[in-house]
Amino acid sequence: MRWCVSIGAVLVAGAMAGGDVASMAATGPKAQFVQSKQDPVVDVELVLAVDVSYSMDMDELAIQREGYAQAIVSKEFLTALKSGPTGKIAVTYFEWAASSDQKLIIPWRVIDGPESADAVASEIMKTPIRRASRTSISGAIYYAMPLFDENALHGLRRVIDISGDGPNNNGGPVTVARDEAVAKGIVINGLPIMAKELSYSTMDIENLDLYYEDCVIGGAGSFVVPIKERDKFKEAIRTKLVLEVAGLMPEPRAIPVANTMKEPRVNCLIGEKIWQDRWGR
Repeated sequence: MRWCVSIGAVLVAGAMAGGDVASMAATGPKAQFVQSKQDPVVDVELVLAVDVSYSMDMDELAIQREGYAQAIVSKEFLTALKSGPTGKIAVTYFEWAASSDQKLIIPWRVIDGPESADAVASEIMKTPIRRASRTSISGAIYYAMPLFDENALHGLRRVIDISGDGPNNNGGPVTVARDEAVAKGIVINGLPIMAKELSYSTMDIENLDLYYEDCVIGGAGSFVVPIKERDKFKEAIRTKLVLEVAGLMPEPRAIPVANTMKEPRVNCLIGEKIWQDRWGR
């Protein structure tokens, strides 16, 4: 089951202030895992895949970067971290644009408390902000998948966290990449950014949140946290990371995507179509 999460509904101030992370997901489908001979050394292996395409303005890119850094050192994140069986996670962070344009910013790092969280946040902030052309969500997924096999860690869950402000318009179809990742047991969650007015020049689409729900995210308990107001940017990132780290699902304040849905509500090739119509290639 996939979910669309309301930022205000999920980030319940009272629960978070008291550190009661588990109360956020009493009914959430926390995945069941078969214990292997090798005990897991982290609760989750988390890939942060961050959009830096030209459709993102410099202010958005700066807020996005700060949002991830601040989320990782937040009280809510550190509380979620300690709620897991091992109390630690592994995280890697890369930026993406075209199908051939991914830049690894932070190789795999283990976060097990405030000091390691501070170190990762500092690494995120010290990297110069960049922008690049095209939007290839499929390229980001294909780049992310082998990263899980390149570390020496073993986690209970594998999650790709994708943020972006537009549909796939370069590389292979996003649904094919999504399905390949899900077949490997990887969960994909989405952070669709809808905080600016739609623009033809940047090939924005309406209902980007529905596009992410139907075409991008996948796997047991996958969800989206849409950002529809610029001042909610950092809060949304924090909300999403807390849920992913704790392996939780929101309670009924979230809106489930119907399992009986036969066709996507948004054309999963809409980005490619817009690019073709505009450039004729």
